[in-house]
Amino acid sequence: MKVTRLERILRLLNLLQSSRYYRPAELAELLGISRRTVFRDLEMLYQAGIPCYYDDEQGGYRIDRQFFLPPVNLKLAEAISLLLVSRQARRTDGLPLHEAAQEAARKIECILPAHIQEHCRQVLCHVTTRLAATARHEELEGIQALLQTAIRQHRKCDLSYISFHERKLIRTRLSPYHLHFCQRAWYVIGHSSLHDEIRTFKLGRIKACEMLSSRYVVDGRFRIEDYLGDAWSIIPEGRIYQVRVRFDPQVAVNVAEVLWHRKQKITWYEDGSLLYEVSVDGLGEITWWILGYGDHAEVLEPKALRQQIGRIARTMAGKYTEDGPGPRRDKDRRSGKA
Repeated sequence: MKVTRLERILRLLNLLQSSRYYRPAELAELLGISRRTVFRDLEMLYQAGIPCYYDDEQGGYRIDRQFFLPPVNLKLAEAISLLLVSRQARRTDGLPLHEAAQEAARKIECILPAHIQEHCRQVLCHVTTRLAATARHEELEGIQALLQTAIRQHRKCDLSYISFHERKLIRTRLSPYHLHFCQRAWYVIGHSSLHDEIRTFKLGRIKACEMLSSRYVVDGRFRIEDYLGDAWSIIPEGRIYQVRVRFDPQVAVNVAEVLWHRKQKITWYEDGSLLYEVSVDGLGEITWWILGYGDHAEVLEPKALRQQIGRIARTMAGKYTEDGPGPRRDKDRRSGKA
């Protein structure tokens, strides 16, 4: 029976994934083809992105062992979970490594037995997920891959970065230590030459990133857990506050259902309201979380946080009059006048 080219390529793949190296003459004999055809097939694999290479010392070809992972035996629940995550990723840009996860899940789906594939399809038709909105990360994967390489090789990077804090485009030489995905967006954490300290940079605000030949020495004391510490989210401010907030019954259950911070404590009152207590590094991030509950939340302590939210609330109230902004005020706002 005549062997098709596809069957021959698949057999070539199996040979090159084995534990030995094959000389062109051996491949030609095993596959029943000429040496010239062997080289054409090897080129086809290379063009398809499969890293087959010739080793001078061994005198033969093989595929990089790190390219294909060994097969795994998945339980039904494991297969369903992977495919569910993959399908969610297709609908949500910005999830961590979502494109690579989609491709991996598609490959896994293809090797599942037919009856398992059918079972997964039936289950997933009735299961959906919806995640919180994530930052828009157009063309982010190139920067992410570059930073991964820089971290692995301990290489410094020149960054051009839109700093909201400094309200301008800054340039700094970064020694990247860690990539971190938090809630909505990717961040890189490392030592900044401009600030002479460890800083956090949002990948979506990086305008340009160039990896340099110069290397940095890794600070053995750096641990991501220690750096983030008791920050509410991603930015530690260097000062610990004991925060106490009382939430009305209308939102108390919503607050209690979530582990917002590792050091939180909740106390229920008889009227259904809730006292939320937490030891947190910095007030900036937690301020906006509390404001999200509007007049259903009241800060009891510390005084600095209570005053800060009071100032924001008064400013907001000033923008919302009974008659609205009015034609004159709205026109001034659009024209940029005070």
